Amino acid sequence: MKKADHTECLSAMLPVRDALDVISGKWKLMILISISSGNHRFREIERSIPKINSKVLAKELKDLEEHTLIKRTVYDESPVIVEYITTPYAASLGKVIKELRDWGVNHRKKIIGK
Repeated sequence: MKKADHTECLSAMLPVRDALDVISGKWKLMILISISSGNHRFREIERSIPKINSKVLAKELKDLEEHTLIKRTVYDESPVIVEYITTPYAASLGKVIKELRDWGVNHRKKIIGK
């Protein structure tokens, strides 16, 4: 197999780095999965993800909103209601999340043997 030159290698790495910049970290994909599973309010999302704390969740929600993967809606009621939904753009991650899930299941079987 021919060794890739620097330009080919870099052209493969840059888009992957860009993608990882958006979805990397321990929580972002978990939050997207939670919201797309029907948890739309802050506390629902927080309760659905073991070991995440409020401060981290708030930061990650802001990041996801900045990258247009979720939409935050504030309802002017008493008390104020804030809901989060995934955007159509977030749906473009569906295949990525499924592949990561499948890989994770197989990896767990390989490492743990179950």
